[in-house]
Amino acid sequence: MSGFEDFGRQAAQLEREIVRWGLVLGIDWNDDAQVAALAREAVAIQATMHGLPADPRERARVELFGLAQLMLTVTAESAGEGIHTHGGPAWKALGRALFEASNLGDRK
Repeated sequence: MSGFEDFGRQAAQLEREIVRWGLVLGIDWNDDAQVAALAREAVAIQATMHGLPADPRERARVELFGLAQLMLTVTAESAGEGIHTHGGPAWKALGRALFEASNLGDRK
């Protein structure tokens, strides 16, 4: 890593996009059960699709899952440089739910 990444800016941009696509899907980031269901789906999805779906809600879901991957990448890269990076409430809710859905919380 070069040390020149602006992780805070990346986190803020990802947060905006997560919120944006969450609005399309009607996600309430304070509803733990709803966010957990979304995270379980994101963890289970298989990349068998080519292109984006025509249905706006399905496109939002695919976009949101891609953003979740970017979110995890930014978090991991910044942690590798000793920087704790996170976005706002939607980021935190989705990150927590992804952590739990992937069973990482069960590992000791």
